[in-house]
Amino acid sequence: MTIQDCYRKIGGDLAQLERRLPSAGLIKKFITKFLADDSYANLSVAMQAGNREEAFRAAHTLKGVSANLCLGKLLDSASRLTEVLRPESDAIPDGAVALFAEVSRDYQLTTDAIRAFLAADCPL
Repeated sequence: MTIQDCYRKIGGDLAQLERRLPSAGLIKKFITKFLADDSYANLSVAMQAGNREEAFRAAHTLKGVSANLCLGKLLDSASRLTEVLRPESDAIPDGAVALFAEVSRDYQLTTDAIRAFLAADCPL
């Protein structure tokens, strides 16, 4: 899988990423680092525990990382989840669970595509 295939699959904006990270080596370095980012894991734990504040923080971080790497579908779903979790509350708001399921699907799609690209070891 090429980087173009990877970004097409995840609905990402490779042209925008190339403007931010103008070398192929930097793109590969940062999408590889994305796989080690713990934002999604933290979000999963917080959602399961019903901790809105921690879930918001993790969703907001995931949104930021996704924006920086132009990870289309994941950026969209993480952004929507962040906004649902934003209002202060003692509990996870209605609708957040369904959005978290969408974030989970998009996260899996994104990480699978990145891993396939890295495994293919194609030039950028």
